[in-house]
Amino acid sequence: MKTDQLKVGLAQITPVWFNREATLEKVIKYIEKAASQGVELIAFGEALVPGYPFWIEPTGGARFNAPDQKEIFAEYANQAVQIEAGHLDEVCAAARDGGIAVYLGIIERAKGRGGHSLYCSMVYINWTGKICSVHRKLQPTYEERLAWSPGDGHGLTVHELGNFTVGGLNCWENWMPLPRAALYGMGEDLHVAIWPGSKRNTHDITPHMAKEGRSFVMSVSALMRPSDIPKSMLYFKEIMEPVKNKEFLADGGSCLCGPDGQWIIEPQVGEEGLYVASINHAKVREERQNFDPAGHYSRPDVTKLIIDRRRQTTVETIDE
Repeated sequence: MKTDQLKVGLAQITPVWFNREATLEKVIKYIEKAASQGVELIAFGEALVPGYPFWIEPTGGARFNAPDQKEIFAEYANQAVQIEAGHLDEVCAAARDGGIAVYLGIIERAKGRGGHSLYCSMVYINWTGKICSVHRKLQPTYEERLAWSPGDGHGLTVHELGNFTVGGLNCWENWMPLPRAALYGMGEDLHVAIWPGSKRNTHDITPHMAKEGRSFVMSVSALMRPSDIPKSMLYFKEIMEPVKNKEFLADGGSCLCGPDGQWIIEPQVGEEGLYVASINHAKVREERQNFDPAGHYSRPDVTKLIIDRRRQTTVETIDE
C-alpha cells in the first residue's frame, strides 16, 4: 500500500579505490545496515565503484599519448563495472533481500559501446532487486572528459516509490536546467543528486533545486583522503606528491532538503556514515500549492522540452 512516508538513507562512504570487488562489498554492507533500520531508499556517491579519477589532475593527465596515463586508464577500465557481466548481481540481491531501493554511482564499461570506453553512470535498483535504469552522465566535467565518455538520454527517467516519484542526476548535471526540467516534467518530487564529494557544491545547489522543483532533494557524496590512495596504486608517488598535504580530495557534503528549501540533514563533512531521515509527501503537495514547475506554473504553449531517450550505439543489426 502506498503511503506518504518514506525513510531515506544517505551513504557517505569512501571507495576502496581502483578495487571494484572490495568497494561493492562495502556497498552491500551499507545496504544491509540501512535495511535493518527500515530505510526504503539508499543512495551512494558518484563514481563510487571503483572511484573517482583523482589521478588526472596531479599527474598532468592531458599529456597526449602519455604511457602513464594509458596504463592507469587501462587498470581503471579493468576495475570498472560491466553490468552485462553480472558485476552488480550481489548488490541487486542485497536490495531484494532487504526490500530496499538503491541509487548507486558507478563507472560503467558498457558492452554495447564496444566494452572499453567508460561512462559515469547512476544505476537505480528497485526493492525487488531489478535494475530499472542506468543513466550515463550527459556531460563529463572538465578533466573528467579525459577518462569518461558523454552519455545519452536513455536513463533520464523517474521511478515510483510509495507516493513519491524519484529521479536523479550525476554531479554537475544538476546545474543543467533542461535535464532538471525533464525530470520535473515526468513528475519527480524526490530528487537524488550524487557527487564525488564537495560541500562547496552540495551546500548551494541542494536548496536551490528543492525550491525550484518544490521537491525533496538528497545530495549524496563520497569521501576521499590522500591516505585512501592504496600504496599498490600505479604511479603512487607521482599521484601522491601534489596532494599529500591536502586533508581531503573529496570532503563529503551529503545533505537533504525539504521542498521549502530548508535543511533536514545539513551537509555532513569529513566522516563516513549512514544518515537517515523520514520524509512526508504531503510537504510536496503543500509547496506546490503556489508553485508547480511542470503544472500550473508552466506554459507549454510557449516553451516545451524534447527528450531523446534512445540508447546511443554505433551499430544497429538487422537479422533475418
